[in-house]
Amino acid sequence: MASGEAAGNKSIWAAFHPYLERGPLGAFFLGISSGFPYAMIGATLTTRLAQDGIDKKTVTAFTFAFLVYNLKFLWAWMVDGVHLPIIGRLGQRVSWMLLTGTLVFAAVINLALVDPSAHLGATVTAAVLVGIAGATFDIVIDAYRIETLQPYQLGIGSGMSQYGWRIGSAGAGALALVLADRMGWSAAYMACALFAFPAMIAALVLGEPARHREPTPRKGLAHSWAAIKGPLVEFFQRKGALLVLLFILIHKIGDTLANLTFRLLFDDLGFSNDEIAVFDIGVGFWAYLIGIFAGGMIFARFGLKKSVLFALILMCVSNFSFALLAAAGHSNIGMAGAIGFENAASGFGGVVVVAYFSALCDLRFTAAQYALISAGASIVGRFVTGASAGALIETMGYVNFYLLTTLLAVPGIVLFWIMLRMKMVEEPNGHA
Repeated sequence: MASGEAAGNKSIWAAFHPYLERGPLGAFFLGISSGFPYAMIGATLTTRLAQDGIDKKTVTAFTFAFLVYNLKFLWAWMVDGVHLPIIGRLGQRVSWMLLTGTLVFAAVINLALVDPSAHLGATVTAAVLVGIAGATFDIVIDAYRIETLQPYQLGIGSGMSQYGWRIGSAGAGALALVLADRMGWSAAYMACALFAFPAMIAALVLGEPARHREPTPRKGLAHSWAAIKGPLVEFFQRKGALLVLLFILIHKIGDTLANLTFRLLFDDLGFSNDEIAVFDIGVGFWAYLIGIFAGGMIFARFGLKKSVLFALILMCVSNFSFALLAAAGHSNIGMAGAIGFENAASGFGGVVVVAYFSALCDLRFTAAQYALISAGASIVGRFVTGASAGALIETMGYVNFYLLTTLLAVPGIVLFWIMLRMKMVEEPNGHA
């Protein structure tokens, strides 16, 4: 009996030990800081604007602030190729982490001080500034995460990063809602600005990533030029690069279009802030964690190819659940079910898709290439959301709108299946 218990304890420790290694733990704290700016200009700002009486078309137009994230590849090369004075002696990644974290903190404080009902233009500017700072912070965070993790840690590290992202996003969102009802939106945003610090602290503790590789040559204009052109040249020299790029661009259209309109649906269905906090953030939080855990297990058991294909199918079906909620009306059970399924699917997909995208990066150009990939992954959906989501909802109604987002997810599934048939998807870490 004792030997059996010892063996059981050993197996449990073996299962959890990889999550407690320095790289995955660091990825967790990086994820916390990565997730919160998204919440500040996403669902939280949507709720703030809706409660201030801003019309739906204007509210959904604010999603253009997210387009800054899709343009981050334009300056991502700077994170690879520009050495900062003075603090640069701490290392390329650490120094940029401290700079961009400080900029995000300042941008969120600035957004806290504007009044949307009185100065809508200033609110737009403040939201875009948060987007610019947050996008640049993400460039550094993604590069630091990929270079800190060993190849065998990509799946686990992606999962830990997603855990952190959800805690940062949901934690900041919940804190903002609770404080807004009691102290006002300005105080709520100021408190949430503190979420910028975990990534900066993690970088100071872990130091410069051992796997970081400098573009060559190392100095002068030639160094900067290598950082600009190198990522694109290397990527497009790969076999099937255009097909991979097409998949990156279209695989998340339906999911992005749906996700950025959920708070409008909840508001129109009459859900209170407390109900949103309990179901959208509370239930969604735990469902997301379950999805991440399932994603890690299925990734380890079945490999990247089958896991990604399954994730794409789950994300497609999750949009359909919101069509059912819209048809049902104000239903706490319906909201819990839709939110739970959607977040579980997103958590699952986050692990395997992020691991796939991370494995695509050349370590000489980690920041620039991952910025290109992550920006491309949602640019089409965000543009469509900002340009037409509000009008589509008013014209089609919520039920038909979410049915449309379900159909828009199908091409990504088909394209990835084609890539598998053409043997264009490689398994990392020795999967068959």
